[in-house]
Amino acid sequence: MSVQGGGDVVILAFETSCDETSCAVVVGDGSLRVASNIVASQVELHQRFGGVVPEIASRSHVEAIIPVLDRAFGDAGIEPHQVDAVAVTFGPGLVGSLLVGLSAAKAAASALGVPLIGINHIEAHIYANFLEHPDLAPPLVCLTVSGGHTDLVYFRNHGDYDVIGRTRDDAAGEAFDKVARILGLGYPGGPAIDRLAASGDPAAVTLPRAYLEEGSYDFSFSGIKTAVLNYVNGLRQKGLEIPVRDLAASFQAAVIEVLAEKAIRAATATGVGRLALSGGVAANRGLRRLLEDRCRDEGLELYYPSPSLCTDNAAMVGCAGYYHYIRGSSGEGPVNAVPGVSLSQPGS
Repeated sequence: MSVQGGGDVVILAFETSCDETSCAVVVGDGSLRVASNIVASQVELHQRFGGVVPEIASRSHVEAIIPVLDRAFGDAGIEPHQVDAVAVTFGPGLVGSLLVGLSAAKAAASALGVPLIGINHIEAHIYANFLEHPDLAPPLVCLTVSGGHTDLVYFRNHGDYDVIGRTRDDAAGEAFDKVARILGLGYPGGPAIDRLAASGDPAAVTLPRAYLEEGSYDFSFSGIKTAVLNYVNGLRQKGLEIPVRDLAASFQAAVIEVLAEKAIRAATATGVGRLALSGGVAANRGLRRLLEDRCRDEGLELYYPSPSLCTDNAAMVGCAGYYHYIRGSSGEGPVNAVPGVSLSQPGS
């Protein structure tokens, strides 16, 4: 991952799209490295509500953003005057949360007299792979799976990509959280289901696989959530015990089989030979193992980030910002919060 054009490039990055307050410093100095990546999580604040409460999230961002920024500079050993550009997530996400990061980033860019680069949150997740794997190069297909997004992206080159598949209802991570709530596993639900699935029987409960119409790369997970709810309610009405481990394993198997099948099919159809995985659900051990097996069988190279780079963080935003900066596509206009933006929309 050599720096194009020579010289050090320092990117200050902000990420506040949901319930993590994060600032990072990413430096291109012959190779791209993360000088600091500070994340203040709000998980404990939202656990008692069973999910993220937008008003609480935005207030917490306001309280955390300056301490997190100070620590990012301190850990990086970088002075503010060394920053070449500021990158910030502008969407998709919770509008109140996005506005906190955008306000801080705009103030920083203005004070430092440097360009402000707006980064799409889904794009940032993809770029976590470029931080983790210096040898990774486009073209590739990336499966981005998180609490709010399930997208298949054909990544031709930096700044040139198409969303070829997306969720039509619930995202995969959202389905994990909702099923975890049904099973009484708490929030966040994805890691809890992944842990229980390891000791359960994935064939114990028959659940639907929503492949949709032939040839589609889109996803749908609302039906499987409803199937789990109906199964649990049926057992409760009969006074029977709920096989939580087996149900968790069966649910996870149904979700990851569809994710893996469509991702493999997309990578094969485009002929790129490389499949990347990103987003919070990319940390799911069952999904990783299944994709490793399937990619081995199909002769595909598989890439995924470390768990710390799967969840929301500013380093991935800084990495995306770096590639925008060296292409000269920075500071081209106002950056505003767009909570529902998709990766394929113009200007995203």
